[in-house]
Amino acid sequence: MSDTAVEPGEPTTSGRELLPTATQARTRAAVRELVRPHRRLALGAFAMMVVATAVGLLVQPLLGRIVDLVAEHRPPGSITQPVVLLVLVALAQGAATVLGLALVARLGETVLAQLRERFVEKALRLPLEQVEKAGAGDLTARVTRDVSVVGEAVRSALPELARSLLAIVLTLAAMAALDWRFFLAALVAVPVQASTARWYVRNAVPLYAEQRIATGSQQQQLLDTIAGAGTVRAFRLEEEHTARVTRRSSAAVELTLRGVRLVLNFYNRLHVAEYAGLAAVLVTGFLLVRGGSVSIGTATAAALYFHSLFSPVNQALVLLDDAQSATAALARLVGVADQPSPEPRLSPEPQPSAGHEPRATDAHGTVTVTGIDHAYEPGRPVLHGVDLTLRAGERVALVGVSGAGKTTLAKLIAGVHRPTSGSVRVTTGDGVPREGLPVALVTQETHVFAGPLADDLRLARAGATDDELRTALATVDALDWAGALPDGLDTVVGDGGHRLTSAQVQQLALARLVLADPPVAVLDEATAEAGSTGARLLEQAADRAVEGRTALIVAHRLTQAATADRIVVMDGGRIVENGTHDELCAAAGPYASLWAAWSGTRATADRTPTHHPSPHSTTSHVTTSPDTTTVKDH
Repeated sequence: MSDTAVEPGEPTTSGRELLPTATQARTRAAVRELVRPHRRLALGAFAMMVVATAVGLLVQPLLGRIVDLVAEHRPPGSITQPVVLLVLVALAQGAATVLGLALVARLGETVLAQLRERFVEKALRLPLEQVEKAGAGDLTARVTRDVSVVGEAVRSALPELARSLLAIVLTLAAMAALDWRFFLAALVAVPVQASTARWYVRNAVPLYAEQRIATGSQQQQLLDTIAGAGTVRAFRLEEEHTARVTRRSSAAVELTLRGVRLVLNFYNRLHVAEYAGLAAVLVTGFLLVRGGSVSIGTATAAALYFHSLFSPVNQALVLLDDAQSATAALARLVGVADQPSPEPRLSPEPQPSAGHEPRATDAHGTVTVTGIDHAYEPGRPVLHGVDLTLRAGERVALVGVSGAGKTTLAKLIAGVHRPTSGSVRVTTGDGVPREGLPVALVTQETHVFAGPLADDLRLARAGATDDELRTALATVDALDWAGALPDGLDTVVGDGGHRLTSAQVQQLALARLVLADPPVAVLDEATAEAGSTGARLLEQAADRAVEGRTALIVAHRLTQAATADRIVVMDGGRIVENGTHDELCAAAGPYASLWAAWSGTRATADRTPTHHPSPHSTTSHVTTSPDTTTVKDH
């Protein structure tokens, strides 16, 4: 949306940059946009609530009529008619209220469902670097707690607030109809109530927004501590992490207690307004009855009208608590839902003009990296002026010591991150129509969604047939074990399902790559989790999966590099060597040193008993952005 007004992500004390939160004006505009297609439903709900409230206002005059009949010493039978009318009013009001609340709830749930769908759609397309900066806790808090708060407000607070506001307006109008002086007396309470509402909103809005941030930070710290429990125990950091969780939790609790104190002061002020207003109405009624202007029954009806305002006024003002909390949560949801769709991170090569034959270097799948610099934090560059060309169909191995910048370059080429400067272009110069996205990324982290194996594979291509699934599995040597599963492709895997070994999970990720069928594939140590015994099997599977594609392979084992068409060596965020295995070995440079060390290690390892790591449960998924398919392995 072009008119989106979103506050930028705010840095937290933990150094994270939270996802954006929409301004109040933008949040109101978003609600109007969501309600606009359902105007008829909204008008119907409003009309029915008006009818229910108006019918209910007949109770006080009927009670006043009974008082007058008693004061005039009429026979007992004379009150039969007003009593019957009271019963009919109660039945009519109940029926209209039920219908009105049902329509309001239907409207609210419909709008909330649309907001949730938009939120999930945009959340899934958020750039991974933005999610990483914010931390999983921020996004998790929005998906769970914020959605829950808004949903509860839609189901209960919104209908009750609508009823309360209508009751206030129509009751004041009814008091004015009895006598305009009753209306003026009732207004005595308004200044106190208005100042209370302003005071509450002024203090509640920032407090609840702060609570949401504190809750997100608390959840993020819990996730970090639980996810890294093994490392925490290994380095005996339990006390430090417990202290961090305690600090985050204490901050959240302190904000909650501040909210409780705010609400208690809020109620105290409301009681003052109630007593002042009721006293004014009773004194007015006494004076008017003594002067003969109104009857005792009319004065009684006026007092009952004002007394009946206690509930809706208090309810409306109390619901400001839920409304402010829901507004803060809604602003966080709209902030994500309003995020623009990511722009293509990989620029396609311009198409050749008519009558112009494409050059050989313009073949489909050529990747051109030009002058890339990248820094995750300002002033701390990871890559420096990287230039690289991957020719169509070429298999390039990326090697270097840990921290050389290999994974960063791989993610930039895959479109996961946006370079600080420079560009990455994927050539589609042959003009051949192709479904899917230009780049797929397979990492050593795999996520397997709970469900049938076939559904997990179809994440890469929703319309794939069973035969196509089997072909993809056969390509990566996974068909035998997949066919041996209890229910074949229908076997439930993932959480609560059949346990897959780490090697099988990696084969599943590679099979997804085959199904996605991108022209360019990036493998970031995709075979690193297999262990020694499964390494060669996975390397062969990876070779077949990238066959016919342009491939960049971040090599975990130099045997992969040795069989590549070309090897690129990185050090300190720069490319320091580029050539074939034989050329680089003969050059006696950094790669030759790495190869010599690797060869020596292999010789030692071959004489050492092999350690077989125990299989561990993992999961795999394919995430997509407008220009990249990420086959992720956790």
